[in-house]
Amino acid sequence: MKETHNFTEGKILGPLMRFAGPILLAMFLQSMYGAVDLLIVGKFASTVDVSAVATGSQMMHSITGVITGLAMGVTILLGQYIGEKKPEQAGKAIGSGIILFLFIAVIMSIIFAGFAGSFASVLRAPEEAYEGTVQYLQICASGIIFITAFNALGSIFRGIGDSKMPLLTVSIACIVNIFGDLLLVAVFKMGAAGAAFATIAAQAVSVLLSFIIISKRELPFRFTKSYIKPDRFYMKKILKYGVPVAMQDALVSLSFLVIMAIINNLGLTKSAGVGVAEKVCGFIMLVPAAYMQALSAYVAQNVGAKKALYYSIGTSILAGTVMFYAAFFHGGVLASIFSNDREVIRQAADYLKAYGIDCLLTAELFCFNGYFSGLGKTTFVMLQGIFAAFCIRIPVSWAVSRLPGVNLFHIGLGIPISTIVQILICLTFMLYLSKRYGKGVGNGKD
Repeated sequence: MKETHNFTEGKILGPLMRFAGPILLAMFLQSMYGAVDLLIVGKFASTVDVSAVATGSQMMHSITGVITGLAMGVTILLGQYIGEKKPEQAGKAIGSGIILFLFIAVIMSIIFAGFAGSFASVLRAPEEAYEGTVQYLQICASGIIFITAFNALGSIFRGIGDSKMPLLTVSIACIVNIFGDLLLVAVFKMGAAGAAFATIAAQAVSVLLSFIIISKRELPFRFTKSYIKPDRFYMKKILKYGVPVAMQDALVSLSFLVIMAIINNLGLTKSAGVGVAEKVCGFIMLVPAAYMQALSAYVAQNVGAKKALYYSIGTSILAGTVMFYAAFFHGGVLASIFSNDREVIRQAADYLKAYGIDCLLTAELFCFNGYFSGLGKTTFVMLQGIFAAFCIRIPVSWAVSRLPGVNLFHIGLGIPISTIVQILICLTFMLYLSKRYGKGVGNGKD
């Protein structure tokens, strides 16, 4: 039986929530990769290992963001073909996507494994943690092909309205990663390197089992081995939608890496504190991120559907309020999950206050980005994200870091300030679309 959603008919809120739910759980478990690494390293290794994993996993998070952004091109294109009742084109798009992502994985593995030392230097990894950071990056880079395969598979199933399959695969990976970390870090005392090996092994097992499960599934589109070939038409379509999202994710992630580099210059404890805070943030931002992915698939099948945007923002704000309270007032409790060092916990709690404020804002921003991506306006999503990152977030954080007596909360305020600017830009673009197209765009099933 096919576990898929057809978003071109029926009600909005119920199907959207049921579709977003598994995406949220899958993203939660996917965030557990780096979080479990940091948690177990924080409990069974040294502060040097915590800093190495914090800096290295931030880089790997950026790489994953690029791959996820490119995979969004598959989700959008596949959703359009399903909505237009074109199953053969959908199958050919997937075949071309497989070749495209295989090429991307090989190139990225070579680059990031070969230049791991340079990346660690650019990130200003503390001297004590430099070697551990390089080793972590080299090991993880060797497994980029599994990261790519995992995200490509997820994009396909979200495109056909099936968010349960990605949840299953990431659940398998998370379980394997936890056992791997406990074995390599807690038992064999391999530190940051052990955490990296456990992560790669988990993703490899997940991808292998995913292919086995997929081979036994009935899919709502035609697909044969002959479709697995480089077709310029479909590749260009995938890249047209995916590249802007990937560039936005890459450059926005780069802005956070720059902020981490700025803070790394302030010492080992602050470096570890920001690393812990970033892991906590990975969880508290999951709800708006899940809605962003769900809306992209939803709107791609049913162009417009403003009500889906409104419902998403409303429910996301409710979750954002809870996350704000937890991060702003109880950041130390959250940080203590990942570290035993009191000073690292204190630094992380300071930084999380800024992220707490941002929780109230990303509820709107991520939903807008998902809506515009579903409409195919991925270039706009890219441009507004890049502008906010490099014209607001980095300059504000850098300027504040130069002030005497500054703490991590003050430096982190550049994050919510840039989000406010992005929301204003999105609202302006929404008004522009309404005036230009009237009810032709963004109305859907309203």
